[in-house]
Amino acid sequence: MDRIERDVVVVGAGACGLTAATRLRAAGASVIVLEARDRVGGRLRNDETSGALLELGGQWVSPDQTALRAAIEELGLETFARYRDGESVYVGPDGAARRFTGDIFPASAATQAEIERMIAVLDGLTAEIDPDRPWDHPRARELDGITWRAFLEQLSDDAEARSNVAMFTAEAMLTKPAHAFSALQSLLMAASAGSFSHLVDADFILDERVVGGLQQVPLRLAAALGDDVLLARPVRRITWSDDGVVVEADGDLAVEARQVVLAVPPNLYDRIDYVPTLPLRRHVLHQHLSLGLVIKIHAVYEEPFWREDGLSGTAFSPYLAVHEAYDNSNHGDPRGILVGFASDARADRLLALDADARREAILDCLAQYYGERAKHPTIYVESDWGSEEWTRGAYAASFDMGGLERFGPDVRTPVGPIHWASSDIAGAGYQHVDGAIRMGGWVAEQVLAALAPTPA
Repeated sequence: MDRIERDVVVVGAGACGLTAATRLRAAGASVIVLEARDRVGGRLRNDETSGALLELGGQWVSPDQTALRAAIEELGLETFARYRDGESVYVGPDGAARRFTGDIFPASAATQAEIERMIAVLDGLTAEIDPDRPWDHPRARELDGITWRAFLEQLSDDAEARSNVAMFTAEAMLTKPAHAFSALQSLLMAASAGSFSHLVDADFILDERVVGGLQQVPLRLAAALGDDVLLARPVRRITWSDDGVVVEADGDLAVEARQVVLAVPPNLYDRIDYVPTLPLRRHVLHQHLSLGLVIKIHAVYEEPFWREDGLSGTAFSPYLAVHEAYDNSNHGDPRGILVGFASDARADRLLALDADARREAILDCLAQYYGERAKHPTIYVESDWGSEEWTRGAYAASFDMGGLERFGPDVRTPVGPIHWASSDIAGAGYQHVDGAIRMGGWVAEQVLAALAPTPA
């Protein structure tokens, strides 16, 4: 067995783990990064095998994501604005497609007013939530004990208004049905983005993209770390004590270190054997965190035909299998690209179909938004992170009912020399690459403090 000695082992070569390793090395610590996949990037992945650059994972940058923006600038990358000129499309409960501008969907005047009222109420509640400590809110137990759907039912009698408001954190973010998570979990999602209004505003939350794809952030971080990033090395066992760790990985590798950082989704924590076993509360905590499910659809056309029709490419419907879609055309590429999303139980139903039937059903949805030409892309690709061996879900983890208030205070607490960090357990930037980078910097500080000599 090959044996390596380092100050710190980082498990996971996504944006979080690579940021942590970069900060630790800059502070003088010796580091090794072990990645289970044969590539770096985690839930960021650029793919050109179809003949077009497609970002199969995370891709957008919003104005408030200052940690991500700083990393982009430091790495010498450029961004470009998402195309948004023209009208958006909303398909309501009657199946009719309606054009609109602004953030409020074109329902009846009464429903539009109700949506605006509900968003205002939710903005008020969100402003009271500290994204780093949502469990400290005076109503935390109450809000974590009621489902998001039931909470909205108490807030409004307008079913269409509820469906639209629910979508912004259920289908669009947590990728779980609104009855599967709490109101507190939903408010954390909004607080992490600055307000509930930010989630409603596609022009804000999906503002820009990186030229050449967002995976370039981890790719460039990994390149600077060089041989200290090892791929195709799934970690199988961590033997730990107050004196340090021995991390065993595929390839007959063992790393002796003083500290270890698990920079992977929480649903992967228990795929590692711990010797001795982790404390009971930590094991139970892991069982209350899970990822959602989403299919990301990429459809490439000879040209962005929807623009000729005066459409921005932005489309929504809580009533279609593809609940949202956008113009995702690449910088400098004359072709038009649409990206769409089908999440939670919608994804269940679509994944039960064979590939041809699923493609037909998805393209039928796009045609309801954009017209018949949407049924005939030159390239069609689906990315399903639930099928990825070392992810198994999307976009990130969230607690089940009551879990956030009960276990949230411990979610970032180390166990001896074992530290936890990922976008899944971030406060600000939760679920986003911005949160991954913030957590990478935060955990590096925690590890450096643990490495520091104890005062005599």
